[in-house]
Amino acid sequence: MSFSFSHPYQYSYEYSRPVAYFCMEYAIHQPLKLYAGGLGFLAGSHMRSAFELKQNMVGVGILWKYGYYDQVRKSDQTMDVLFQEKIYGFLINTDIKFTIKVSGHDVWVTVYYLPPEVFKTAPLFLLSTDVPENDYLAKTISHKLYDANPETAIAAAILLGVGGAKLFEILDWKPEIYHLNESHALPLIFHLYDQLKDIGKVREKVVFTNHTPEQAGNPESDFLLLEKMGFFCCIPVTEVRMITKMQGRFLNHTLAALRLSGIANGVSKMHLETLQNMWQPYNGDICSIISITNSQNFTYWADHEMYQEASNNNMPGLQKRKSQGKANLFEVVADQTGEIYDEKIFTIVFGKRFAGYKRADLLFYDMERFNTIVNNTARPVQIIWAGKPYPMDYTAIGIFDKIVNITKTYKNCSILVGYELKLSKLLKNGADVWLNNPRLTHEASGTSGMAAAMNGAINVSTPDGWFPEFAKDKINSFVIPPAPPGLPDHEQDAVEAKNLYDLLEKEIIPMYYDYPARWLTLIKNSMQNIMSYFDSNRMAAEYYEKMYSVNARQNVEKKYVVEKKPEMKEPTIITAPEEM
Repeated sequence: MSFSFSHPYQYSYEYSRPVAYFCMEYAIHQPLKLYAGGLGFLAGSHMRSAFELKQNMVGVGILWKYGYYDQVRKSDQTMDVLFQEKIYGFLINTDIKFTIKVSGHDVWVTVYYLPPEVFKTAPLFLLSTDVPENDYLAKTISHKLYDANPETAIAAAILLGVGGAKLFEILDWKPEIYHLNESHALPLIFHLYDQLKDIGKVREKVVFTNHTPEQAGNPESDFLLLEKMGFFCCIPVTEVRMITKMQGRFLNHTLAALRLSGIANGVSKMHLETLQNMWQPYNGDICSIISITNSQNFTYWADHEMYQEASNNNMPGLQKRKSQGKANLFEVVADQTGEIYDEKIFTIVFGKRFAGYKRADLLFYDMERFNTIVNNTARPVQIIWAGKPYPMDYTAIGIFDKIVNITKTYKNCSILVGYELKLSKLLKNGADVWLNNPRLTHEASGTSGMAAAMNGAINVSTPDGWFPEFAKDKINSFVIPPAPPGLPDHEQDAVEAKNLYDLLEKEIIPMYYDYPARWLTLIKNSMQNIMSYFDSNRMAAEYYEKMYSVNARQNVEKKYVVEKKPEMKEPTIITAPEEM
């Protein structure tokens, strides 16, 4: 083996503890297509902030041959899925090769390396089984992110967890902390237990982050299938049942991670409350759970020219920069849909991974109200949707196609394909309003609105996830009044759709057109308030302070389980000229 590794930059003393970061997806930059949605966006920002703070962190992931998928269109404009091979000339082939056990067979693993200087990140290793030594089935383990085949998904978990641990052993780089960013790399814990034979010592090394209360993100798998696949690293099932305290047919991956980690976190203060309610029956059997609110990397996401204009209190310059962002976005709209949009017209953007609870089609709940808004010639509106469903989530794809077919009949409504980092930045830079309307408590954090605020877009959202920690209604954002708790989904949708229509018609759109100075003040307040708490540098520092440090778990219930809302500076209200 010719490749040798030592941490490639001089890390800061306060961040000197070596941390291995395990994640299935990383959204670092558009050319590296290893991500599906929010988890990847978060991991990418974390890697960038680890570099900026000079933290002794190394990431490990999987080099997905076909990425997640390429979102394209069928002949009738509805959505189609394309799996296309990805080639990355900027990755270093380390020539490291080793084997892991999957279903009792040796599977060869090779390793690629992303140096920090390429995208300004902490060092990142990417594992692949697509090598000549493997048969076709073994090669497919690293072909598609979140493969719908259960056996392939389990094999990918073994690759990430066990393969990542074995890589660090080969490199002779010794992490003191292993960070599981979601439960995908759970076999890592069993690998460590097989080595240490002491679950207490394992807990000293492992921390765990849960990113969603949704069932899809908290899977359960049949014990017999997991054992057959080698998920438990040759540990007898009786021993696995003892340390995980699960006696039924299925292993709950998230619950196992909570029981076998030293400390865990949710990704917003609301999410922490949700997790405490979800796992309350297991109190005493799981580790302490704290909250570290997700965030996005300011250096990467922010429109720095817009911030310069805001800092100089140049409100005409701020308006001009926002108009340029809209013009850039509208070029993409014209290219994809044939519609020509106007930078002076109020523009709503809904951009995120499509999932049922995110309610991408909520604006269509009452088509009479919708038509009143989009057909108003006195105060015109443009609406843009974008987002990628899971490739086998036919319900979410159906919502996408529904939007396609409805928007065909409007010159001022459109839906775009290709929602990845590049398009995401354009959408945020070109949006007047960033719309977010998940069902309450379903959005663990949600980070798209943070990056939107860094680009002068005003968040309009239900008070879920990160948003209550930021929102000052009608000062830096607009809060959609939530429905009373406990209503069935369809009743909740009806109430919150009505509240959204009312908010748009009576407050948001009139402010944009009739009080432009006040609207620009709202933009500036939003841009100021998103800093610095929602910059991922704060988040990356908090992980070292609250999760990785030697003393992090001492008195954790007292110090962190019930946390105060972060102190936020009152927004500076700037009086702008009435006419721009």
